[in-house]
Amino acid sequence: MIEPYKGKIYDPCCGSGGMFVQSMKFIENHQGNKKDISIYGQEYTGATYKLAKMNLAIRGIAANLGEVAASTFSRDQHKDLKADYIMANPPFNQKDWRASDELTDDSRWSGYDVPPTSNANYGWILHMASKLSENGVAGFILANGALSGDNTEKEIRKKMIKNHLVEAVIILPRNMFYTTDISVTLWILNKNKKTRTVEHGDISRHYRDREDEILFMDLREIGEPFEKKFIQFSDEHIQKISSTYHTWQQTLAETEYKNIPEYCYSASLDEIRTKDYSLVPSKYIEFVNRDENIDFDEKMAGLQTEFTDLLKAEEASKNELLNVFRELGYEIKL
Repeated sequence: MIEPYKGKIYDPCCGSGGMFVQSMKFIENHQGNKKDISIYGQEYTGATYKLAKMNLAIRGIAANLGEVAASTFSRDQHKDLKADYIMANPPFNQKDWRASDELTDDSRWSGYDVPPTSNANYGWILHMASKLSENGVAGFILANGALSGDNTEKEIRKKMIKNHLVEAVIILPRNMFYTTDISVTLWILNKNKKTRTVEHGDISRHYRDREDEILFMDLREIGEPFEKKFIQFSDEHIQKISSTYHTWQQTLAETEYKNIPEYCYSASLDEIRTKDYSLVPSKYIEFVNRDENIDFDEKMAGLQTEFTDLLKAEEASKNELLNVFRELGYEIKL
C-alpha cells in the first residue's frame, strides 16, 4: 500500500528483518532498482539483532541496524534519520517502556503530550512520526485499543488528526498472526497529503489533496484459511485492498472511488470531530442491518405454512401412537 520504492526505509523494531526483505521483493516486482533504497533499522533483542543482520547479508541487502542491539526509546541509534518509508510491527500495549521521569523532554514528542508510561503504543506512533521526511509515509500495526484511548492518548491522536498526519486506518481480521488471535489495526501516516505527482519505475501516482480526509477500511470479512486456524490475504485480496486505497488517494470522481458499506469510508475531519476524534472504523463505515430488508408479511406467511405442516405431522404421529396402544389392549384415554 505505501509502495517503498526509492529513498530511505526504516523499521524501529525490525525483528529478523522481514519488512526489509519484502520491500526488496516489491522493488524487484516493479522493475525498480535496489540501489535506490537505503535501509535503517533497530532491534532490542541481541539474538534477533544478529539474526536480522544474517538474514539481510545472505540476500545481499546492505543495511544500517545500529551498532548494537538496544532499546529504540532509550538509545535511538538513528537520531537524525528522516525516512521516506517506515514499516513496523511494534510490541502491542508494551508496559513500563520508560520510567515516569525519563524522556519527558524528548524531541520525538515535540508538539504533542508525553506518551503515558503505562502503554507504549503512542510512544511508537510519535517516534515513527518524528522520523518521517517531508514526503514520508509510515505503515504499522497496532492493537485496536490505540484507536480510541482517552486522556493523554486522545490528546495526541487529536493533534495528529488536526496536523493532517493520519491518512488511513485499516482494521484487519482475527487470526492473522502466530503470536495473537486478536483483530489488529494497520495505520498509515503521511507527512504530505497535498496534491503532488510521484513516478518510480512502472508506478505513476497523481495524488489529490486529502488533508481534510481519512480513509477507513474494515477487512474483517476478507481473507482465506491458512494452516487451518489462521487467516491470510490472497494476492487478489491484496490487489483489491491496495487498489481501493490508491484510487481514494488519486481521485474525487464518484465513478472511481466509492464508499462501500462494511468495507470502506472516506471521513471528513468534521465527521471525525463529531465522533470525538475516535479512529474506530466501525464508527464511520456503514453497517448493513439485514433484518431491515426482510419482508415481515412474507416471512410470517412462510413460518405459518411451516408450522402448519409441523403441527399436522405431530397430530398424525399422535394418532398412530394411540392406535398402536388401542390394538394392544391398552387404550390411552385423553
